[in-house]
Amino acid sequence: MQNVLDRVTANPKFHEFIAMRSRYSIIMAIVSAAAYYGFILLVAYNKEFLATKMGAGMTTSIGVPIGVGVILFTIVLTWIYVRRANSEFDATNEAIIREAQK
Repeated sequence: MQNVLDRVTANPKFHEFIAMRSRYSIIMAIVSAAAYYGFILLVAYNKEFLATKMGAGMTTSIGVPIGVGVILFTIVLTWIYVRRANSEFDATNEAIIREAQK
């Protein structure tokens, strides 16, 4: 087993895969954090905008759909990541392991 591990870690494709997966994960984390922190900054510095009613006679302020939108946005980002991880990342990982077992 150690021999396979050594061949996997010595494979340049493995290092490319790790770098690509890490870059993708970092980008997705930054985009997700930007959405959350952007909303928090909006709450902190522009409460008046968030408190604006959505229409005449409505009780819902604009902050509610924006907050729900942030949550839905991060759920979609998670779905995108999981979909890519379950297809491309898993397939690449399996190919590298198969190559090392030869």
